[in-house]
Amino acid sequence: MFIPFSPVDENLYLLFPNKTELLLALTSLSFLFLLRLPLLKSFFPWFGLDIGGTLVKLVYFEPKDITTEEEEEEVESLKSIRKYLTSNVAYGSTGIRDVHLELKDLTLCGRKGNLHFIRFPTHDMPAFIQMGRDKNFSSLHTVFCATGGGAYKFEQDFLTIGDLQLCKLDELDCLIKGILYIDSVGFNGRSQCYYFENPADSEKCQKLPFDLKNPYPLLLVNIGSGVSILAVYSKDNYKRVTGTSLGGGTFFGLCCLLTGCTTFEEALEMASRGDSTKVDKLVRDIYGGDYERFGLPGWAVASSFGNMMSKEKREAVSKEDLARATLITITNNIGSIARMCALNENINQVVFVGNFLRINTIAMRLLAYALDYWSKGQLKALFSEHELSGNAPALAASYFLIPQETVRVILEPLEHSLSY
Repeated sequence: MFIPFSPVDENLYLLFPNKTELLLALTSLSFLFLLRLPLLKSFFPWFGLDIGGTLVKLVYFEPKDITTEEEEEEVESLKSIRKYLTSNVAYGSTGIRDVHLELKDLTLCGRKGNLHFIRFPTHDMPAFIQMGRDKNFSSLHTVFCATGGGAYKFEQDFLTIGDLQLCKLDELDCLIKGILYIDSVGFNGRSQCYYFENPADSEKCQKLPFDLKNPYPLLLVNIGSGVSILAVYSKDNYKRVTGTSLGGGTFFGLCCLLTGCTTFEEALEMASRGDSTKVDKLVRDIYGGDYERFGLPGWAVASSFGNMMSKEKREAVSKEDLARATLITITNNIGSIARMCALNENINQVVFVGNFLRINTIAMRLLAYALDYWSKGQLKALFSEHELSGNAPALAASYFLIPQETVRVILEPLEHSLSY
C-alpha cells in the first residue's frame, strides 16, 4: 500500500521503478509518493515548481552522494539536466539561478546534496514547457509537483505539450510547511530568520539573526503579486485572515506605467534614488508639524501621491521620486493591514516573505520600523534569508504535506498495474 512520508520516519524508502512508465518518482522537493519498501534505488531528478502570477520559482536538489552504480545506470538525459542546471547561473535571457541562496550539504530523504533556487518570469512558462519536451523530460518523470495559481493555469499545457502530469499542491500549505522546514535547516550554518535593529537609521541599522524555535503563534504575510495574510497557530492549524490585491505586482505595474521601467530590479533601483516626500502629502504639510493630539508625527504620510494634485509639483518630480513613492505606498498599506491583523489575532511575531522582498531592503526596513513604531515595540517584523520562501523553498518541505487520502486517490489506479 502506498503510504506518504512522515517526518518521524527513521528509514526512507523509494520504489524500485518496475514498469518505469507507471511509476510516480516524484520531484525533488516533494517526495510525495514514497513507499515503505526495502530501499532499492533513488530516482532523480528531484525538483519542484511554484508557478506564481509574476515569477516561476524552481528548486532543484543536486545529489552529491551518487554511487558508482547509480552513475553507470544514469541515462544521458538525466546527466544533461544536472549539468545544465548546475553549471549555469543564467538560462536564456530571463532565467536566473540565485547562487547566493544555494543550500549546501543538505540531507533530504536520506540523500546528501545541494538545493538550487532558479527563477524566471511566468510569461516564459510556455518556453519552459517546450524545453522540457525537447529534453524528453517525460522519460524521467510522469508526475510533476507544482504549486501556485499557475499549477492550474498551465496544467493542460504540461500534459498536452510536455507529456507531464501535474500533482498540484495548495500554495498556502506549502508556504507554511516551507517556512518551518527552511528555518529548521538553517542557511549554511547561519540563522534563516532575521530582523532589523534601528531600521530607520541608515548608520545604526543592523541585520540580526532571530531564533524561530518557538514559532507559534505567528502571522505570515506572503507578498507576491498580491498579498495573503495567515494566522498560524500550529503546523496543522492555520487560517487565511485576509489579503490585499495591492502587492508586488501592483508596485511593478505602476512603476512600469509611471517611469517606463521594464524590470523589477530597475524599478527598485530607481526607487532607491528617489524622494517620496516630493510626491506624498505628509502630516506636516497639513498641520505644519506633528498632529500631537492623536500621536501622528509630521513625517507620517497623510495622503499617498497627495502632492500630485498640484501641477507645479507634478512638473518638479522625477521618475525616481515616483518609483520611491509607489514603493512606500504599497509597503505602508501592507504594513498597516498586517499590524491590524496581528492585533486582532493577538499575535506579536510577524513573518514577511515573498518575492516582493527580494533585494528590497527599503521595503523590509520600512516594514520593520512601522510595525515597531506603531505598536510601541510590541510587534516584531521578521524576514527570511530565502525571501523566495513564499512558495518555492516551501516545496522543499512539501513531502510533509500530502494527506494519505490524496496519495491514495492518485496512486490506487496504478497499484493493480504494478508487480513486485
